[in-house]
Amino acid sequence: MLASLIASFATGETILALRRTRRVAAAYLAAGIAGLCGAGFLVGAAFIWAAEKFGHLEAAIGFGLGFLLLAGLILLVHKLMAGSRAREDERRRRADIAALGTTAVMAVLPTLLRSKGGIGALLGPVVALAAYAIYRENRKPDDGDGVAGE
Repeated sequence: MLASLIASFATGETILALRRTRRVAAAYLAAGIAGLCGAGFLVGAAFIWAAEKFGHLEAAIGFGLGFLLLAGLILLVHKLMAGSRAREDERRRRADIAALGTTAVMAVLPTLLRSKGGIGALLGPVVALAAYAIYRENRKPDDGDGVAGE
């Protein structure tokens, strides 16, 4: 991995990739600006048409309300998407933590099995987890008040 990175620096491939990326970014920026200008002229033309058909004040009020409605709709969609994105991120984070824990256990397992106290070090947490699982399965449900003994 490091050798390929060093080789790409040595051959100048990285500089060429950066130049290509810069050209693509400039092209997309120019296209975006041209698109925004086109959309602006279309909105202006629609306003002129509405002003001739309904009157200047009515057209201005209609366009103002339309853009406020559009802004509210965009914010509503963003809020809905942010909630689902946060749930997906949390699910991914839990999966990553579980994978990290499994990897750590698998990395340490051979060393623990070779040592004299390794079996005991492995059995202790396993027994504790089993005892906790049995406890959770057999405990009575709470009353809902959160205070024990009353």
